[in-house]
Amino acid sequence: MPDAAANAGTVWFDVAFVTSIFAIGNILFGHFEEHKPKLRRVLKVIVFTTIIGALSYAGLRWVAYTIIGLMGLAAAYVHLIWLPKHGVSGWTGEPKDKYYELLGVRPRTSTRQP
Repeated sequence: MPDAAANAGTVWFDVAFVTSIFAIGNILFGHFEEHKPKLRRVLKVIVFTTIIGALSYAGLRWVAYTIIGLMGLAAAYVHLIWLPKHGVSGWTGEPKDKYYELLGVRPRTSTRQP
């Protein structure tokens, strides 16, 4: 019997795919969300992965992958077009003050002492 986790047609493959996207996204673009509470960032991963897994389990993989694709397109638009159009680098999020102003948030202050 083949290993179900290694089969690309399983829920576990879809969960691995989504969590891989989050891992790579957080490595490359995590600095864009450093102003958000950590719990909110963790819940986003759990909720999104659960939704994709549930859709896949229900036999709606095409819906799951459509959602993933639309989210990817939205992220590409924001980072490649919208942010640069407003004077913020889509890769680095700099200048930070302008980025936070666009979001309407105040930067978090660090309580750590060097």
